[in-house]
Amino acid sequence: MDVFEKLKILTDGAKYDVACTSSGVDRKASPGGIGSSEACGICHSFAGDGRCISLLKVLMSNACVYDCQYCVNRRSNDTPRATFTPRELAELTINFYRRNYIEGLFLSSGVVKNPDYTCEQMIEALRLLREEYRFSGYIHAKAIPGADSALLSRLGLLADRMSVNIELPSQASLKLLAPDKTKHSILAPMGFIQSGIRENSTDIVRYRHAPKFVPAGQSTQMIIGATPETDYQILNLTESLYKKYTLKRVFFSAYMPVADNPLLPAPATKPPLLREHRLYQADWLLRFYGFTAGELLDERHQSFNQYIDPKCNWALNHMQYYPMEVNRAPYEDLLRVPGIGVNSAKRIITARRMGSLDFTALKKLGVVLKRAQYFILCNGRTTEGLKISQDAVLRAMMSEKELGMYYHNMPLHDEPEQLSMFAPPPLTQEDIQKCLTGQI
Repeated sequence: MDVFEKLKILTDGAKYDVACTSSGVDRKASPGGIGSSEACGICHSFAGDGRCISLLKVLMSNACVYDCQYCVNRRSNDTPRATFTPRELAELTINFYRRNYIEGLFLSSGVVKNPDYTCEQMIEALRLLREEYRFSGYIHAKAIPGADSALLSRLGLLADRMSVNIELPSQASLKLLAPDKTKHSILAPMGFIQSGIRENSTDIVRYRHAPKFVPAGQSTQMIIGATPETDYQILNLTESLYKKYTLKRVFFSAYMPVADNPLLPAPATKPPLLREHRLYQADWLLRFYGFTAGELLDERHQSFNQYIDPKCNWALNHMQYYPMEVNRAPYEDLLRVPGIGVNSAKRIITARRMGSLDFTALKKLGVVLKRAQYFILCNGRTTEGLKISQDAVLRAMMSEKELGMYYHNMPLHDEPEQLSMFAPPPLTQEDIQKCLTGQI
């Protein structure tokens, strides 16, 4: 099998891993080296200057000794198998970089023979890139659960970011669908990487030229929708992973049926993309808005509202805190107002030192008044002519499509569909008004 055939098979096998993001690290090429890594973005991310930056996302091998039922590369699946040699992968990456196809590498792999052997192959490929080809670009490497800690240490010195996929949200689901893996085999590498990053940060302070260990941190991924865990369970696990292992990101991957298995959703089941989207919104609230998992969901409400985002849902369920005076509210409270984000909250704090703010000033600062006006006061006043009612607030929180679905009591589609000339026309403003008044 030639390298091109291997490339087609192994890039296709890597598409189910969503843990690609901005690099979070700046690395300039050493004299005589090539490539660089910018913190502004990697893998089809948009940099601050508008550039779209990409990387080669590929498997070292799609052969695997494990038989995880949710994985397309599982041992029992009848699929073409391919494996790169370290030299083939290194040359392929460099040749793609020289042609300006990519700016970095995302490398994962099935488990060939055993975890240690697979990790050794990945290390050799990265060693060739870093030392022989002197490549200084961004590299994200998947840690292989069960590999020796000495091998993980060598891999971490060659990669910018590492990740260990937690795969499924509970030990019970992991035991049922991935009997070859254990919770300990996944969490142990996470703990090792975290300890290595902490120790390396101390070494860098003491020794100027100390090598960097995983400078962009570590991340993980969970599959959503393959097993019965609720949003409440997933969000609590996410919060604990951030606290315990200081992860940079937790990624959520809507399960795409790849097997006809009674333990998994039927092959015709649509991926729960909307649920994935709500979990990402909640993850953002955990990391940047000061929310906790227990505030967003509880044992009585274990799933996110499909019609409105988690922040708006929280605000509507806690109207006792509103409206708040925007000229006096602390930063932490401003972050909880729908329509006010991190940047606009910081601008409000800065601008109100110069004088009191009105609604016109808030709009200039980037506040989305369509949402925020129902929750704030400016100098003790609301927006002129504003009528606050349950329907009015609901309309402000939803798009027209979501509003129409809500009043028709219809589920939202989880994925976009191509427009059809035979499809019914979209709801008009008049239709929505009829929905609100009960005429249809």
